[in-house]
Amino acid sequence: MVLKKHFKYILSLVVVAFVITSCSRRKDRFLNRNFHAVTTKYNILYNGDIAFQSGKDALIESFYDDYWNILPVERMEVSDDLLLPGTAKNPNFERAEEKAVKAIQKHSMNISGKEKNPQADEAYLLLGKARYFDQRFIPALEAFNYILYKYPASDKINHAKVWREKVNIRLENTELAIKNLKRLIEKEDIEKQDVSDAHAMLAQAYINNKHLDSALPHIKIAVDNSKDKEVKGRLGYIKGQLYNRLGYKDSANSAFDEIIKLKRKTLRVYYINAHVAKARNFDFEKGNKLEYSEHLDKLIANRENRPYLDKLYNLKAVYYQEGGIDSLAQDYYNKSVRLANKDKYLKSLDYRALGDYKFDATEYKLAGAYYDSTMLNLKKNTKEFRFFKKKRDNLKDVIAYEDEAKRNDSIIKVLNYTDDERIAYYEKHIKFLKQQDSLKKVVEANKLLAANLGGQTTQLNGKPSGPQASFYFYNPNTIAYGKNEFRKQWGDRKLEDNWRRSDKGVNIDFGKEKEEAKVVEKLEEKDIYKPEFYLAQLPTEKKQIDSIVKKRNFAYYQLGLIYKQKFKEYPLSANRLEKLIKFKPAERLELPAKYQLYKVYSEMNNSARQESIKNDIITNYPSSRYAEILRNPAATLSVDEGSPEVIYNKLYKQFEKQEYEEVLELLEKYILQFEGEPIVAKYEFLKATVIGKIQGFNAYKKAVNYVALNYPNTDEGKGAQQLMQKSIPVLEKLVINKEETGRSYKLVYVFDKDDTEKADKLQEAINKGLKETYRNHLKVSKDYYSSNKQLVVVHGFITPELGKNFHYYLEENKKKYPIIDNYKILSSHNYKTVQIHKNLDLIP
Repeated sequence: MVLKKHFKYILSLVVVAFVITSCSRRKDRFLNRNFHAVTTKYNILYNGDIAFQSGKDALIESFYDDYWNILPVERMEVSDDLLLPGTAKNPNFERAEEKAVKAIQKHSMNISGKEKNPQADEAYLLLGKARYFDQRFIPALEAFNYILYKYPASDKINHAKVWREKVNIRLENTELAIKNLKRLIEKEDIEKQDVSDAHAMLAQAYINNKHLDSALPHIKIAVDNSKDKEVKGRLGYIKGQLYNRLGYKDSANSAFDEIIKLKRKTLRVYYINAHVAKARNFDFEKGNKLEYSEHLDKLIANRENRPYLDKLYNLKAVYYQEGGIDSLAQDYYNKSVRLANKDKYLKSLDYRALGDYKFDATEYKLAGAYYDSTMLNLKKNTKEFRFFKKKRDNLKDVIAYEDEAKRNDSIIKVLNYTDDERIAYYEKHIKFLKQQDSLKKVVEANKLLAANLGGQTTQLNGKPSGPQASFYFYNPNTIAYGKNEFRKQWGDRKLEDNWRRSDKGVNIDFGKEKEEAKVVEKLEEKDIYKPEFYLAQLPTEKKQIDSIVKKRNFAYYQLGLIYKQKFKEYPLSANRLEKLIKFKPAERLELPAKYQLYKVYSEMNNSARQESIKNDIITNYPSSRYAEILRNPAATLSVDEGSPEVIYNKLYKQFEKQEYEEVLELLEKYILQFEGEPIVAKYEFLKATVIGKIQGFNAYKKAVNYVALNYPNTDEGKGAQQLMQKSIPVLEKLVINKEETGRSYKLVYVFDKDDTEKADKLQEAINKGLKETYRNHLKVSKDYYSSNKQLVVVHGFITPELGKNFHYYLEENKKKYPIIDNYKILSSHNYKTVQIHKNLDLIP
């Protein structure tokens, strides 16, 4: 026993001595080197590698791949978020970095400038990788460069070189990365996995530079040399994508087949997306459609593919769409869109397909809603987004005019009924409203019951489903709903036989029953449930009815133009214009409608109807410009002296010459003459501007508002709406500043409108005076003020005193310069204000 104790004691001392001697990092001995190497590898770096792998796995799981674009070689999303010093994005990478630093600080054996611990390079490699995935690329680059500088003989040197170029690619030093990777690949002593990584990153560099043809051969080599099945599946999918982008569909399908053959050896997401990508390459003209359909059905039926049903349903929808089975196509598009949660682009494809179906069916309001959803799932400012925005904007006009036409048609229809027919019409509508209310109550009760049963589907008016839905009274919410409905109808009654009988001696709370009855009566007797509610809203005055008819007619005309010009829907255009002509509108609208209809039938190759309309216009409107165009087909609206465009240009030139009264008179005439033409909105907008010049701000505001309300779907109407929202409030607040402050002032002479000769002489004299006194920086103009006043204005004085001094100079030389005493000095701000609000009288 004593010997045993001595042996244990001696053994302990030997172990302690061994540990103490081997712990030294200053002695280059076999024992020391191996002690630190083993401790580094199997303790610190082991734990660091575990943390690193956990962080990498979490990064991969959280990364969302966009399979509509070429996948990146690495699954890592670079964030633009800024971090404070000493913080990390991922705690696992932070722990891995701590372990790497600890291995370097505690177990590095740098003796005489050489590292004696063979695991030190592994520690630096872990340090660089942890920093790389933590998106701290500059510190990561330092770690990899240190390995290349300090450990040139390391067996990990090529691995470190690949990682250094990964960092360079992330830092957008793409050309440098390509150069270094090519140099590395030329070596013969590279491990197979390093060969795969180097070629994969070289392919990524070429992809970033948009050189897909250069990337393809490198991605092939990367696939062939990869040992990691997950990476092999990803790189193989990228290879297929590159073939697709370059137009080699057969080669792309072969690449996707290679992934499909891997089956469970790679991730399910690559396997399914390979099937999807291959299916999208299917040739519907030459391929076996039955086999293709059965293949899709097999994929859909596989329970493992449930997370990918959105993609598979979309493929099935495309299949039915190509086959012309539109009802099933729409059904599958709807199924796809309900399941496409993360894949926004897939949702956009589903929505646009459904929108196109509704558009083709002329259900434009629904089409517009689908296109709105399409744009919500597209990136803004892309070509696709702009295309659908333009299409949606065009639909906006159609929807607005269709709604107006439908609404006013309905009003006019009812106005033509007799009193009894009107009541019958509204009673039918009221019956429909009550049915809708009842249905809404049932739906709400169903939702309430389904929510209580954990989301299981249950119907009160049909067969219930789910384990708890077999009996109505299992659900307290439906019990409460039923009690409430019962009390509304019967009041509070005891649970006994013959409870329905009213002559039975029962204990009923008549007060409460009456109160409930009043509530029911109140609900039933809502205004919307009375014909009088609707009859009272019908217009009765001739002026109101004429306005409704006019708006209805204008809406039909605009629809005819939009369908013809924007959508090329000639049958729809013809339908709306033919209806308009049957309404017998005013000649100024009927004539252009007939001419537009003539052009529509020309596009439809309906020569008989076209000739009939032509003869009608020439016979009944022989002096019109339309008749002239039809008699002389060589004449076009663009060169016709009587065309709206040419006339508008002439009016605008007059406007620039400040001939406002004459322009306003002509605008009134031509607006009536060209009513129904798209250019009328332009005429109205010019008219609003002219009115502002003549009558001032209040009249201008009213005129602009008229354009905004009456032409909301034209460019001019939209411009007027913007003016009402932004400019008009600013102009309305303009007031005269009584304390003359500013950097520029004007000397203003006021003349009556009839004193044009005097005003001209003064303008000429001032011009002469400016030259003689070397005041060439000043300008003089004759400005319109109102229908009975005109102004001669000298612009550009720095101070009011300089303006007065110039006036005194002219006054002192009366023989040379004819002058008048009626002058005013205004700052530029005040001059703008008086021109807008026509309040010159307020200036002393």
